[in-house]
Amino acid sequence: MFDILMYLFENYVHSEVELLVDEDELTQELTRAGFHQSAIIKALSWLEHLASLQESDQPYLCNHDQHSFRIYTQAEMEKLDVECRGFLLFLEQIKVLNVELREMVIDRVMELDEPALILEDLKWVILMVLFNVPGNESAYEQMEDLIFEQPDGRLHS
Repeated sequence: MFDILMYLFENYVHSEVELLVDEDELTQELTRAGFHQSAIIKALSWLEHLASLQESDQPYLCNHDQHSFRIYTQAEMEKLDVECRGFLLFLEQIKVLNVELREMVIDRVMELDEPALILEDLKWVILMVLFNVPGNESAYEQMEDLIFEQPDGRLHS
């Protein structure tokens, strides 16, 4: 399922091709690309749920103190190792993510079929979330820089 999400993100977002095809056309294209029907359905459902998270009348989570500390559940810790959780905290500290966006990322991570995510995969999920939530263009650009422009393996200069 994650491979399908990456395929769609790379082929439609980064290629600047508009994603105006209907679900049937998209399913056919993904099938031709070699993806299995069940994984395609799960990936499209994942994307629909991502879109629905930002359409609600209220923020994803309300009334959170911006200085609160996130306690992860056992299932979240199994899917997001220490490096991934540390990276999420780092992104909050440099204001790429706020509390609501962090929770949207965790929500989307937990819905992936992967038993555990590596840091590189988490970065792509974060990019997908930032891309889909209006008003986060600057954070999206910062995240792109963190993914694509890491001189000497450093996250910042």
